[in-house]
Amino acid sequence: MFGCQGGGLRVRSWFTLISGLVECLGFAGVVFGWVSLVFVLKTEGYFRSLCVNATINGTAVEDCSRQDEQLSLIFTIASFMNNFLTLPNGFLFDLFGTTVARLLGISVYTAGMLLIAFSSPVNSVLLFPALSFIAVGGILFLVTNIQVGNLFGNHRSTIITLYNGAFDSSSAVFLIIKLLYEDGVSLRGSSLFLACCSVIHLFRTFVLMPRTHIPHPLPENYTYGMKCGGTRDYTVAKVEEKNIQTSQAEEEMPCKETSLQGQNTGKMERSFKSCLLSWFFLWHLLWLSVMQLRHYLFIGTLNPMLNHLAAGDPGLVSRYTNAFAFTQLCGILCAPWNGLIMDRHKGKQREPGQSEQEADLKAAILSLSLTALQCVLFSVCAATPILPLQYLTFILQVLNRSFLYGGNAAFISVAFPSIHFGKLFGAVMAFSAVVSLLQYPCFTLIKGPLGGDPLYVNIGLTILSLLAFINPLYVYLHCRRQAAQRASSNKSASS
Repeated sequence: MFGCQGGGLRVRSWFTLISGLVECLGFAGVVFGWVSLVFVLKTEGYFRSLCVNATINGTAVEDCSRQDEQLSLIFTIASFMNNFLTLPNGFLFDLFGTTVARLLGISVYTAGMLLIAFSSPVNSVLLFPALSFIAVGGILFLVTNIQVGNLFGNHRSTIITLYNGAFDSSSAVFLIIKLLYEDGVSLRGSSLFLACCSVIHLFRTFVLMPRTHIPHPLPENYTYGMKCGGTRDYTVAKVEEKNIQTSQAEEEMPCKETSLQGQNTGKMERSFKSCLLSWFFLWHLLWLSVMQLRHYLFIGTLNPMLNHLAAGDPGLVSRYTNAFAFTQLCGILCAPWNGLIMDRHKGKQREPGQSEQEADLKAAILSLSLTALQCVLFSVCAATPILPLQYLTFILQVLNRSFLYGGNAAFISVAFPSIHFGKLFGAVMAFSAVVSLLQYPCFTLIKGPLGGDPLYVNIGLTILSLLAFINPLYVYLHCRRQAAQRASSNKSASS
């Protein structure tokens, strides 16, 4: 199909990159377009039986708060499964490679779409497993595509954030389904079409993707994909094994020396456990968790919030729902800027004695700080009960979400050993998923004691999001300590 080395590998790399972006853009993160799908589900009458007649100030109204609670619960569970199952999926990816992980992702994703296709208001409960399957399959598409960044050397972080941006933008798929629904295309027809697209995923799995992993740094004469010259499996396995051994021996990672036990040792252990117990991992987990909770609650409660601010006007709610979904398309445009920020030092001469990993961490400080600042601004706008201001909220939300997930994957790739990427990425997503479960009690609090007004919950989450600044502060202090030690070593050597 393509050559195995040189220009052929470059062509294959670009083809893999572009097709992977299309895959992530069209399928991986569709579950986060939940706001658009909710509009269709309500129109179809899903959980409609939970609506009851009520009297408010002497006026008979229809109370559908229990319907909103069920739909919010579906998204809460799906977003939790999306993150929590990334841990076992990360182990699966690290142990068995790309092909096995992708086949699992394709299977559950297709099953989820088929469940939506054959669901109805009578069996609305099918939405619970359906959305969870779609979420789990989608994150597996993302995880297996992130490694493509290893093929592009100095632009690795940019490619990783680009994939995460495509993941964010794919939430607009449910907007397309909503618009097609309004033009007469059934939800079943759209879901069946997406299920049939699994043929595309299978083609990429067996033709364009590696059987195991794409190593980092990329060794010489590396090949992947279709069999090249009859020796692909043996050659790639040997190259990857040698690369891992070299990487283990030479790469310097901030694991053991920054562990929670506070042990200091000259010889750094690079086990998965030591990285998991490092302060780097802990503060990064806090950074991701508080901002992710803010985003999940915003997405899960956006439809009721718009109904509250628009005084129940369905036309106005539909207009703002479409505006929100359209802004999600910009995720793929916003995310690469974060990668460029992290890659800006590539190709420049490093300070004397400075390792590449230390330079990567130093470059990550600005990215981590900007992401936290964006989240605070987005949260302040979301907490302001002015309907037209929500257009700005939508813009800040998609910008921050693109920076958040792209920066998360890129930071893990530079701060920890590449052989543990799948497990550490899965661990941080799984632990943050537990925190994200707080969105449902928050929603219950809003719909119950707060009478549908999310103001106080939004203020609390805005204050909570300030904790995200601890992570870039810790990385800054770590880099400053390393620079001081390097200067002291240079001074001792010169004397």
